Amino acid sequence: MRLQLSPEDQKFREEMREFFTTQIPERIRSKVIARQELSKEEMVESQQILNAAGLAVPGWPLEWGGKDWSQLQRHIWHEEMQLAGVPQPLAFNASMVGPVIANFASQELKERFLAKTANLDIWWAQGFSEPDAGSDLASLRTTAVREGDEYVVNGQKTWTTLGQYGDWIFMLVRTDPAAPKKQQGISFLLIDMTTPGVTVRPIELIDGGFEVNEVFFDNVRVPVGNLVGEENAGWTYAKFLLGNERVGIAQVGASQRHLATAKEIAKERGVLDRFASRIVSLESELLALETTALRVAAHSDGGKPHPASSVLKIKGSVLIQAVSELLMDIEGPAATTSWNSRVFLNNRKVSIFGGSNEVQRTIIAGTILGL
Repeated sequence: MRLQLSPEDQKFREEMREFFTTQIPERIRSKVIARQELSKEEMVESQQILNAAGLAVPGWPLEWGGKDWSQLQRHIWHEEMQLAGVPQPLAFNASMVGPVIANFASQELKERFLAKTANLDIWWAQGFSEPDAGSDLASLRTTAVREGDEYVVNGQKTWTTLGQYGDWIFMLVRTDPAAPKKQQGISFLLIDMTTPGVTVRPIELIDGGFEVNEVFFDNVRVPVGNLVGEENAGWTYAKFLLGNERVGIAQVGASQRHLATAKEIAKERGVLDRFASRIVSLESELLALETTALRVAAHSDGGKPHPASSVLKIKGSVLIQAVSELLMDIEGPAATTSWNSRVFLNNRKVSIFGGSNEVQRTIIAGTILGL
């Protein structure tokens, strides 16, 4: 089955494809296609080119740089970006804290942060997971005690991706330890990472990289004005943010591109017949996931992600891992010392972050199936 676009949407797709393949430097796109790490400077450069053309944060409200696009157009924008090897706008900025600030923060915080967030003049880090509060996020223990016009923050966050580059961090903190439910008494706070008492410590991953960190907070004083929305209402904003995060995790376009690469390598090595059934199966599953992503987009109203975004998260992460495993198998024993092995190991994380796949199955059972 192939989805047919209207002439207008097909024209939109061609415009996106031309921009991404001509305006984003090939030296950056080549590294993405080869699944190599980008420097901070390369990520900033790419996002600022997108932002200058109004293509960095199309899902935001119009007054803050968003586009009045249909959900289908936003899907096409995202897909073509991945197919062209363009680094996606930094998720922490574009699809996580940006929409939360735009929808729930004070006008002062919107004017202070949103333009810089879209242009990646500020690099945001995410302060959600804790040593004993990862999948069970509501069990977080980092506290923010109000003293006059400041909160005093103490605690530890972990698995803070790219936190070593962070200028600011958006945090979930416990502001009412006596709340009757653990989901209550949590607030959403913005913290300057240069504030005294903030310490970032890298964590080495199984692939040998250092893309995640522990972040410690020792009597960090934060102005009350940095609170997003209402005190003790942070769980509501966190659920909104996590829904957006799960939509982006599907990575359909990127998986299609990697699968096409695997197919070419198999042809070059004369082993296509041996891997043909796996390739065809993955192609079919990616097409089905693409269709599901379109359905989720069509049912996401008012900027609020549809609960089925959990389906995208689960299936998208499974296919990302399956494609990276296929590339390893095609390469054979040589893969153990190649870059593909590092990508394979690194991709073990995608079924854990953004809410583990086990947590997503619970969400599906409760919100979609009514179990």
